[in-house]
Amino acid sequence: MTTSRDDPKAGAAAGPTDAGAVLERLAAVLESRKGGDPERSYVARLLAKGPDAILKKIGEEATETVMAAKDGVPERIVAETADLWFHCLVMLAHFGLSPRQVLDELARREGLSGLDEKAARQSGSTEVRR
Repeated sequence: MTTSRDDPKAGAAAGPTDAGAVLERLAAVLESRKGGDPERSYVARLLAKGPDAILKKIGEEATETVMAAKDGVPERIVAETADLWFHCLVMLAHFGLSPRQVLDELARREGLSGLDEKAARQSGSTEVRR
């Protein structure tokens, strides 16, 4: 019997998903793959190869995402973005970081002027207009 826990599409079919919860569940799975058998797990294999392999994969996925966006096919854009995000999650796991930290940073920036925020980062200032 397949449960919603076994079938990642079941949660999406049931209604809207909490993006933070989805990212945290994926992060937990990635964490569980650390030190796993590279012959049995793609993530374990990628983590075992180290940061250069992970970063190369992110570069490839970023390029594929850009190409999908240029083609303008919504389903491809979503699929390639999912691949990119997934590999970014692998990178975060490798460096001992969590999606929560990224979400917290995005929340911190929410409502800030993008130009002011960038200028503050470059100058080292913490004060930014909202």
